[in-house]
Amino acid sequence: MTEMVPLRRVTRMAYGDSLASETRIDGDYPVVGSGGISGSHHARNFEAPGIVVGRKGSFGSVHWVHTGGFAIDTAYYIDERLTSSNLRWLYYVLQAVDLRGSSQDVGVPGLSREAAYGVPVPAPPAMEEQHRIADFLDAETARIDHLALKRRQMRNLLRLKRERVIESMLGLERAQTSGALVPLKYLVAEVTVGIVITPAKWYVETGGTPALRGLNVKPGSIHTGDLVQISPVGHAENRKSRLSTGDVVVVRTGQAGAAAVVPAELNGANCIDLIVVRPGNKISPKYLEYVLNSAYAIARVEEHSVGSIQAHFNVGAMRQIPIPSIAREEQDDIVRLLDTKVGTLDLLYRRLHHQEQLLTERRQALITAAVTGQFDVSTASGRNVTDGVTP
Repeated sequence: MTEMVPLRRVTRMAYGDSLASETRIDGDYPVVGSGGISGSHHARNFEAPGIVVGRKGSFGSVHWVHTGGFAIDTAYYIDERLTSSNLRWLYYVLQAVDLRGSSQDVGVPGLSREAAYGVPVPAPPAMEEQHRIADFLDAETARIDHLALKRRQMRNLLRLKRERVIESMLGLERAQTSGALVPLKYLVAEVTVGIVITPAKWYVETGGTPALRGLNVKPGSIHTGDLVQISPVGHAENRKSRLSTGDVVVVRTGQAGAAAVVPAELNGANCIDLIVVRPGNKISPKYLEYVLNSAYAIARVEEHSVGSIQAHFNVGAMRQIPIPSIAREEQDDIVRLLDTKVGTLDLLYRRLHHQEQLLTERRQALITAAVTGQFDVSTASGRNVTDGVTP
């Protein structure tokens, strides 16, 4: 194993500079902050190539900038003037250590330079060995990144196919051309809204009723890990927003339009700032969920969302969304077919996402092992990096 030394013995880090948007002049050099590239400028404050390390915001992030660029004041930069080590080797070293764990700011989280300088890093080996490690990791991480990219592309294709399958089986295109669409309000029992005015006054730590918020609702699912509770008095005074099994809740603010059927375990719960659709007998809750989460409905939600700072979707607009008017039996048949087809696509999607996670983990493990001397890169081939992940 390689000896560990404080980062200050390997490199210095320089503060980025303030660069207001009105003083920027588009040019050949990227403007780089803690979150990465955010524009261009005609001048640079670090040489090519360079490393940018997040100081505020995404503190501890590490970015490689082969052209040199302008580091703004949310970041530090490192170029050949600040270290005698191979910059590419140092770039991988900084990815292998925990810079985020060095945050000492209590108010706004950030990475102080003194804290960063104290982080243990591998002592630089001979320059020739630094070059070998950097070349090895360039090749192997490029291979892993290529595999990850292919999986992201496949996930995007699956997402598009999923949308097409749903649109086709719901008959939305046919309904639009044939005029077989009617406003939602004529097909459901009620459309109402959750607690909107000062809901926080009802919050309690224990002994209350669970209440759904927008962050709990995703398209087709409800996540209960972050539920709040409202007091018995608050629950009693807000009867209209009580939920029953089979109701469909729709996000108003944020991911506006995301819809999910209320499951049995949330029967009797309450909700905050959500649209609540009570389907009644004419429409299947699951069918309505599929329609509201379709690209067709999302486009209409975006069109009718209001608000200059944070757009939100209101109850009146929800009542007017055109929905296919078809028999309940046909809706149930469509739902059964969609559950099967979409379920298969969702399983493939999750598997691809899991493979991406494995690749990310193994990429990180490879970098750490290489820079800490856990194997000899001159005899390694990078094999075993992607065990369990089919190319």
